[in-house]
Amino acid sequence: MTRGKRTQARELEVRLLRDGVIESTHRVQAAVCDNRGRVLSVAGNSDTATFIRSALKPFQALAVTTTGTLDRYELTDRDLAIICSSHQGTIEQARQAFNVLWRSHVDSSKLQCPIPEGKTSPLQYNCSGKHAGMLAVCQQRHWPLETYLRRKHPVQQLILTKVAEMLGMPAEEFISARDDCGAPTYFMQLGQMASLYAQLASGDNLDMERIVRAMTHHPAMVAGEGKFDTELMRLSEGEVVSKSGAEGVQCIGRVGEGMGLAIKVTDGAKRAKYAVAIHLLKQLGWISPAIAETLSETYMTLSDFKRLEVVGELSML
Repeated sequence: MTRGKRTQARELEVRLLRDGVIESTHRVQAAVCDNRGRVLSVAGNSDTATFIRSALKPFQALAVTTTGTLDRYELTDRDLAIICSSHQGTIEQARQAFNVLWRSHVDSSKLQCPIPEGKTSPLQYNCSGKHAGMLAVCQQRHWPLETYLRRKHPVQQLILTKVAEMLGMPAEEFISARDDCGAPTYFMQLGQMASLYAQLASGDNLDMERIVRAMTHHPAMVAGEGKFDTELMRLSEGEVVSKSGAEGVQCIGRVGEGMGLAIKVTDGAKRAKYAVAIHLLKQLGWISPAIAETLSETYMTLSDFKRLEVVGELSML
């Protein structure tokens, strides 16, 4: 990843105001990169590292788009969108995940993601689409289904190889850990996350272009009604691709322009990352003031007497 002379700047601060008085604060770091890995602007430190969590899902989906699995099982863009999703477990979303398995001739009992509390099936777990996609690849390649979550399994090694190639670093240098669903996730710098999303959104790769098209054309599959990723992609009409990750991670790509934004809230607060995303997208000109205002009404105005305020800007390098 190419860096300018300075990759550290003042962090952003998100304030919770109760009747205009500061009650709580969150510290946030962010980085913007282009599709060549160059850091263009930063708040905090672009070298800050954390687990990418579910923001990795569009790149895990590359295992599906690069192996012929989509064509082999006649999977649609809606199927691909659910493979990239952190969904809410609605009937429609669970059925879409099931459709991936059904078309690839895999029994749903092979899913190894948890059953959500109060639910009856792993299909209702937010990562079931991702798991269904991995199983479809295993079926297409005649790889073992029972061990698909192991780090050394061919499907996980394929995913890691794709990510490593995009970042131009050896696969063995990545630090991995198990995500809450049991699949591997990776520890990487904010600048690397932003670079991944810049490449995803650049339009230079047909496999990634199809992933972006699936996510932006079917945003309700990616998260759900009223959820940030869904509403942002719906309101922007495909101009940005967005994927949340747990513990305060948010990644966004500017479609067709090869630019990516990665956000990390130090204390992991979900409310803070959405506030910062809206603030920075408006600063960058990736969304209009009208869209920013609409999103702010939902994600920054918490009640009649509580609202979020973001202090600070990206520093250009």
